[in-house]
Amino acid sequence: MKATACKLLTLLISASLSFATVPLSSIQRVTTAPIIPNKFIVEVEDVSQIPTKRSMGFSHDHVYASLRKRGVKFKVNQEFKAQGLFTGAALTLTNPSDLESLSNTPGVVAVRPVVKVPAPNPLNKKIPQSASDPSVPPDSESTHILTNVDKLHAEGVLGTGVKIGIIDTGVDYTHPSLGGGFGPGHKIAGGFDFVGDAYDGTNTPVPDPDPLDQCNGHGTHVAGIVGANPGNEFGISGVAYQATINAYRIFGCAGQVTDDVIVQALLRGVSDGMDILTMSLGGADGWTESTSSVVSSRISDMGKVVTIAAGNDGAFGSWYTSSPGNAIDAISVASLDNTVVPIQNATVHGVTHDPVPYFSLFPLSETQTLPIFATSTDVTVVDDACNPLPASTPNLANFVTIIRRGSCTFVQKLTNAAAFGANVVLIYDNGNGFAPIDTGNFTQASLIQAADGVFLVGQFAAKAPLTLSFPQTGGSFNFPNPTGGLISTFSSYGPSNDMFFKPAVAAPGGNILSTFPVPLGSFALLSGTSMATPFIAGSSALLFEVKGKSAAVGKSIRTLLETTAQRVPSSLTDGDPLQTLSQAGAGLVDVHKAARTTTIVSPGEFLLNDTSHFNGVQTFTISNTGTTSKKYTISHVPAGTATSITPSTIFAADGPVPLTATFASVKFSKTSVTIAAGGKASITATFTPPAGLKAATFPVYSGFLEIASGADTTHVSYLGVANKLRDKTIIDNTDVFFGIPLPALLDASGNPQAAPTNYTLVGTDFPSVLSRLAFGTPEFRIDLVLPNTTVKPTISKRGSFAKVPIVASIQEFQFTPRNSDAAVNNGFNLLAFSNATSASGTPIPNGQYKFLLRALRVTGNVQTEADYESWLSPTFGINHG
Repeated sequence: MKATACKLLTLLISASLSFATVPLSSIQRVTTAPIIPNKFIVEVEDVSQIPTKRSMGFSHDHVYASLRKRGVKFKVNQEFKAQGLFTGAALTLTNPSDLESLSNTPGVVAVRPVVKVPAPNPLNKKIPQSASDPSVPPDSESTHILTNVDKLHAEGVLGTGVKIGIIDTGVDYTHPSLGGGFGPGHKIAGGFDFVGDAYDGTNTPVPDPDPLDQCNGHGTHVAGIVGANPGNEFGISGVAYQATINAYRIFGCAGQVTDDVIVQALLRGVSDGMDILTMSLGGADGWTESTSSVVSSRISDMGKVVTIAAGNDGAFGSWYTSSPGNAIDAISVASLDNTVVPIQNATVHGVTHDPVPYFSLFPLSETQTLPIFATSTDVTVVDDACNPLPASTPNLANFVTIIRRGSCTFVQKLTNAAAFGANVVLIYDNGNGFAPIDTGNFTQASLIQAADGVFLVGQFAAKAPLTLSFPQTGGSFNFPNPTGGLISTFSSYGPSNDMFFKPAVAAPGGNILSTFPVPLGSFALLSGTSMATPFIAGSSALLFEVKGKSAAVGKSIRTLLETTAQRVPSSLTDGDPLQTLSQAGAGLVDVHKAARTTTIVSPGEFLLNDTSHFNGVQTFTISNTGTTSKKYTISHVPAGTATSITPSTIFAADGPVPLTATFASVKFSKTSVTIAAGGKASITATFTPPAGLKAATFPVYSGFLEIASGADTTHVSYLGVANKLRDKTIIDNTDVFFGIPLPALLDASGNPQAAPTNYTLVGTDFPSVLSRLAFGTPEFRIDLVLPNTTVKPTISKRGSFAKVPIVASIQEFQFTPRNSDAAVNNGFNLLAFSNATSASGTPIPNGQYKFLLRALRVTGNVQTEADYESWLSPTFGINHG
């Protein structure tokens, strides 16, 4: 099929499951491909490319006319008319068998299925119950200090004159910190709602010109990071709070979106004159080829800045980058944990002890001083309050109830305590981390640290006269975050399967306080690459203000941010390596340095590729734009080498991905150079991949080439993999995940088919193909073949298919991501052969068949059979009756 690309986008993940046998009975036998059936994004040649057809208007008309001549019936859902950028349409075919005719229509450049993109899913959500506490001390602007944004603010650089388009859930522009209004003259000056409140990704959008959101909140939080006005009760401000914002709403109150709507919003942002477009959305994908990625990259090539979240899939390890964040020339943004978290203190009375910090933006509303009651005096209990409390439990209404974390949900613990009247509850940590927790509708509950919980339980057991109070004023403080300054564990790992440098840079995204819809609490503390992404959008606005809004500046901003970024450690332990650039990108942005540096380095990144396509000799240029001559020294600063595949397995190592201190080596053509004011010099670097590592672990090595003139340092980032990607096993042929060898043909009961079986296709009587991918593949397909097929392709040995007659193509996807190790989050692929039709909609006649599954290895040739892994199913029969 001509130029067809299907991106199997998957959900943003907030938690990980390590490998454990998943029961087959838990699988719903429903095809897993997240696409809209029969709906496609069709890219057509630009009018300028077919001058003889200019009289017909847009080239759509030429394509439509050609389709009608072929008898193809279709519905036009949306047209895209951005000449020189993206021209095409979203079409629904009446007959899926017409897909081949559509793909081969003159003037059609590409056909891609319309895919579903999940809604943004920020982590550690904490929404205060009130926004009326004026005595909460101001935040220290910690994120601005981390990135030196505060220095540009002090110089009066605030984003004035720059236009930023936020493509998200909409914005509550009634929020005082976001200007309190909508339209020209307001901070939120324009935008559009492409979908409406009720849209969930499965129904018809109902667009309108008002992008107000007071039911979701994600976009309002993003808008505050970009541009919240100072002077609010928390003392926070946006990175570029004098910038003008347009809000483009593409999500309803709940649910997902289809990528044709994303393309609409991107093109509308360009036509509205936005200098910057930012998208805190996406799903694990691994490739650079999705429609929204391609369009984002083209917009970046115009000199606009496009910032996109790297994804929250860090738990699933390397080679799991997000789309559209994979857009080649856009800025994919990783998350770094904030150094402080604004929380509250409880005061201890009756015994001498420091105040007890509890994770809440606002004080619990309890105004009395109360004694404590511990549901267990065993501070090692693993299931405290997970079961109904004993009948001897007193009325807890006049106590602060103390419960240990573990084994069941917080809401379950709180429900069991509430059965005895508990109103105020403190849950103490068991080592999982001090962070916001989900307490459901229990508003008077919060998390405290393990040591404080052990102390309180000990005092309760000793019958000490200890009581607690919750100051309504003056109890807030900035709690030092123990992981502050490190890359957030949830932040996704690259590189992309086609070896692009993703993510590009990092920004604060863990524990970020920002605006939220007024009806939902006005402020919220959220975590995610969703929060880091608008920070880079705001940072780019500051750079546009300093350097001018030319296309050349726009094209240079990613390189500026990369070359001036701050290196990020992998831990707070001295001697540990720097964090792998496959998660940290070029490092934490230093916005003031990017704006003011007089040392300009280009390019900002080197893509060394794998050992089969090794780009080991690279050249970079240093330009001295200062007023005096400078002497530079050139050196190599390696980062940790990521063991991307768990040793002795075919599976990606879960995050945090193990790092080794076995690095690449680099030789320079010069290790020092003096450059006159206004001059430039070129340096050649010759790389050697790290030696002595197990190639089967596909070590991802990375680091920096540092250019230093005294304290003035910049760098070029590099990344490569010390093995041949063509040798990476694609298809999971183990029994690790489900306890049965994969792939597998499942019968009507969902069990492995034990003998040749006929299926009636009535009700649940149909076969299914269950598979998993241990690595991404450029081409994944399942075909129907005859039962007497004698070739015995295996996964470990590449088969030959030239003499295998194909009865029908059943499923074909291009650029497919690997699976995760969490069953409910892209853990497997399932083809439910419930209606016995081909991919083009042609009915399959009664008869005996086998399934042939194939996956192309990375860097393999789609036309070369030896580059595919394959699996041949047992024989099965179709008997429609």
